[in-house]
Amino acid sequence: MLLLGLLFLFDQLLPTISQQSQRFVVAKWQQVNLLQQPLPTDNSLPSPLPGQHLTDTWGGARSEGRRHEGIDIFAPRNTPIKATTQGVVSKVGDDRLGGKVVVIVGPGGAGHYYAHLEDYADISPNQWIEVGDTVGYVGDSGNAKGTPPHVHYGVYINGSAVNPYPLLIKAK
Repeated sequence: MLLLGLLFLFDQLLPTISQQSQRFVVAKWQQVNLLQQPLPTDNSLPSPLPGQHLTDTWGGARSEGRRHEGIDIFAPRNTPIKATTQGVVSKVGDDRLGGKVVVIVGPGGAGHYYAHLEDYADISPNQWIEVGDTVGYVGDSGNAKGTPPHVHYGVYINGSAVNPYPLLIKAK
């Protein structure tokens, strides 16, 4: 009887494990292909908050002797945040400073970091994202608690932060 129970359990778990393994392998293959694509260039990425005013807040002083490694884009709380690039979701979770964050690995291996979210969209790690897909919603989580709602958008190339402002297409 115990053997039958174990066989039944194994039969139920195998498809789930197989699907998770497949998703992981596909995501890694997509990331390898992304590494071979060119990095973003000036004026090549759409805004994560279409229609909102963009200001270059890169490099401003921050707590603990840090410098601002991205730009803040202000909008009403719960405004949908759009992916600026196609890519693979590498993180949906919390971090100390950014609060609720989403990270997407895009062309050239560039990391696109969305922080201070109010909530996440229905996305998960290893999922493929297209430009314009909703990744989360504007908030003030993390060390932005109590500030006007915004998204902190950062871009990381080879592990180093780069100013995302020049990369974004500005509304005319």
